[in-house]
Amino acid sequence: MMRARTLAGVVLLLLPVACKLGPNYKRPALTVPDQYRGTAPPLTTPTSQPSAQPPQPDQTSFGDMKWWAVLQDETLQSLIKEALTNNYDIRIAAARIAEANANVGITRANQFPTVGGVAGIQNEQSTPLFTGSPWVDTLGLQMNYIVDFWGQYRRATEAARANLLASQYAQDVVRTTLVSEVASGYFQLRAFDAQLDASNLTLKADKEMVRINTIKFKGGESAITDVLQAELLQQQAEAEIIFLKQGIEQSENQISILLGRNPGPILRGLSLMQQPHMPEIPAGLPSAILERRPDVRQAEQNLVAFNANVGVAKAAFFPQISLTGAFGASSTALTSFLQGPATFWSVGGQLAQPIFEGGRIRSGYRLAWAQRDEAELQYKQTVQQAFGDVSNSLVGYYQSRQYRMKIQEQTDTYKQTADLANIRFLGGYTAFLEVLVTQQQYFTSEINLDQAWLTELQNYVQLYQALGGGWQQ
Repeated sequence: MMRARTLAGVVLLLLPVACKLGPNYKRPALTVPDQYRGTAPPLTTPTSQPSAQPPQPDQTSFGDMKWWAVLQDETLQSLIKEALTNNYDIRIAAARIAEANANVGITRANQFPTVGGVAGIQNEQSTPLFTGSPWVDTLGLQMNYIVDFWGQYRRATEAARANLLASQYAQDVVRTTLVSEVASGYFQLRAFDAQLDASNLTLKADKEMVRINTIKFKGGESAITDVLQAELLQQQAEAEIIFLKQGIEQSENQISILLGRNPGPILRGLSLMQQPHMPEIPAGLPSAILERRPDVRQAEQNLVAFNANVGVAKAAFFPQISLTGAFGASSTALTSFLQGPATFWSVGGQLAQPIFEGGRIRSGYRLAWAQRDEAELQYKQTVQQAFGDVSNSLVGYYQSRQYRMKIQEQTDTYKQTADLANIRFLGGYTAFLEVLVTQQQYFTSEINLDQAWLTELQNYVQLYQALGGGWQQ
């Protein structure tokens, strides 16, 4: 009993002075720019250009805004909500969080003693002197406890918790990507719709030109080449319609998969030109992206985990202190358990020091440091890539917006030229070749304008994702 008390006292004295080996985590030093490259001066929209009423920017960073405040088309909002609920990548990420959470519990359990029950029946015989019962019943409890003096298990738990946080940020990465993909796919679909409407109107006008030129040819007022040239315009519009119908169905299928559905039709809301979006983007401070972008936070938690693993590997160099205890009873009859001399107990301690492992422990320690250094480089690379994403998206959005304005002006000019050529042709002042050329230019410019609107809106969405927006629920 005296020895047991002495051993317990030693343990109680050890626990307060227990330490955690390995480096404590500190965020690496980073070179953060004062502002993002690509920030443009305020842009003005020509009054002649059709544009939706954009949301008014405030002091809140664009990345801090909720996705439903950025993407205001109600139909698009319903599609994003469905995707965030049913998308398989989101559900897989949630399952990984549950796995990481369970792993924290498993790892943390190593810090506590284990207690198990033991029960047995043993037959003992000795001849010829054996006179008692040959059966001995045993019932007891066993306790094993490894003192975490060097912080091995606490560092392992620290790493497991960091992995849990990393899995949570990984789900946020999936959310931001999913919001961006659904919005971009929806805008692509609406661009195809706009181009199909323009192509159908063009086809209707081309058929009318074929009819007029055919009448003129039969009346001897024009050559057969005018009819053939008019038919070329019609065939061009018909070929474009076939291509656009293919793109529409494939875009609907792509969006359906993102929503967790089988391929099928997708509801439409506002047209491409009616989509509200800000002409000026409040990007915020570059330093804020370290806390806002989930992929940056995920990379940092991976670094925290590998940093803690260095402590786990270092603790393997030092002796392991283990305590054992047992209490129970044995008897030849169940009625005599826990009475008198039938009870037994034991308390023991052991210190095990690795002496020769063939270099395994040292190699494991070097491996832990190498993995930690790699994780730090990956974190810094992720941060730098985040700054690059924002700068590229800022340049892309502002330049694509200016480009779309110029294409709008060009399309308006082509329309006036094509209308004038039609009037001149019908009045007999010019050949149909002028109509052919101007109609082709106007048709191509209309398609380019719809594509320019699409590029502007997709850059708008990419900028929102680059700033870390879209994961807020």
